[in-house]
Amino acid sequence: MKQIIAMGGGGFSMEPENLLLDEYVLKQSGKQTPSVCFVPTASGDADNYISRFYQAFETLDCRPSHLSLFSPPTRDLENYILEKDIIYVGGGNTKNLLVLWKEWGLDHYLRTAWEQGIILAGVSAGAICWFEQGVTDSYGDGLSELHCLGFLKGSCCPHYDGEEQRRPGFHRVLRDGVISNGIAADDGVAFHFVGEELKQVVSSRPNAKGYNVKKLNGKIIETEIDTMYLG
Repeated sequence: MKQIIAMGGGGFSMEPENLLLDEYVLKQSGKQTPSVCFVPTASGDADNYISRFYQAFETLDCRPSHLSLFSPPTRDLENYILEKDIIYVGGGNTKNLLVLWKEWGLDHYLRTAWEQGIILAGVSAGAICWFEQGVTDSYGDGLSELHCLGFLKGSCCPHYDGEEQRRPGFHRVLRDGVISNGIAADDGVAFHFVGEELKQVVSSRPNAKGYNVKKLNGKIIETEIDTMYLG
């Protein structure tokens, strides 16, 4: 069963005292102590980010590891990935993540992992990377569209309520026709896809929501998706 869990924000990196989303990801493996591999490429494999991952996940029922492309654990990255139960991708610069993944072949290895039933999860850059397109600040001069891996159809916008320019930025690129219709996630919200279909939307914050966002007759239509609070 193919699964992708895309988080608009939250998780251990944003809410170290609230691991509801991370616990949800682990439960979807169906294993008592799943192996979970953190991929911090988008942050430049920042040491502090990796440390925070271990601090959080060592308190949970799992076997944590990480994959750094700046200090690879092995030459055989494909088998390293395919031995895991969950791949958890961190936030940062999505453009750089995609460039490095393609150079190292990770885009192909991760598609194989997904097709073999390994859960793909991630927050922010680690969420939008799975879609056809994302709304990103990777270029450093405001928000723009970015073509991503295309495992999932449509576009994705993270931090919908957490960053002032996200909502108007997503609306702008939709209105301009440079990005396809998609979904938007408040901080603390995760979209859980089974296959290519949205199974459910969950949140670690009581009032956080997910949305369908589309352009219709030149107008932006935003529809709230039923979101289940995990607390």
